[in-house]
Amino acid sequence: MAGESINRREMLAMMGGMASLLLAGRAEASPINTSETMYTVPEDIKFVAQGGAPPKSVESALLYSSPEKEGIYYALLRWYPGYMSAPHSYATDRLCVVVSGTWWINSGADFDPAHTVPVKVGTFVRRIARTWHYDGVPRGEAGPVTIAICGIGPVDIKLAEPDKPLARAV
Repeated sequence: MAGESINRREMLAMMGGMASLLLAGRAEASPINTSETMYTVPEDIKFVAQGGAPPKSVESALLYSSPEKEGIYYALLRWYPGYMSAPHSYATDRLCVVVSGTWWINSGADFDPAHTVPVKVGTFVRRIARTWHYDGVPRGEAGPVTIAICGIGPVDIKLAEPDKPLARAV
């Protein structure tokens, strides 16, 4: 067909044939196999209080595996206004994305909530292994923050001040 032109009628016929092939393919698509593609709708995600933390301070929802187990994990963490974590570190990096609210973060072993930096929805935060950091939501904020966290377990958390609790009222 090199050098030959296709007339309008032939072009429309080809396009019509391609459209019917595409539509026919859709009609034959298989339904989702939930043993191969798993999902959890938001209303089925259950948050639970972090061990030892005051009620409505910090909660988590494990979506895949656990930070205490070997291998990759994925979780949601929710901080309520008026609470922050004490300076701590992990054995492995943690990759975080702010899902809702505003998260207040800082680095270092010196706990100073007044110098935290607000990060908004969609912000990506990488916590480098064995570096001190703290975070949460100061008192007076409109609502909690939810963060999606992925990492490799076990996290082996260490507190800069082991004699003080992980969740602190601020």
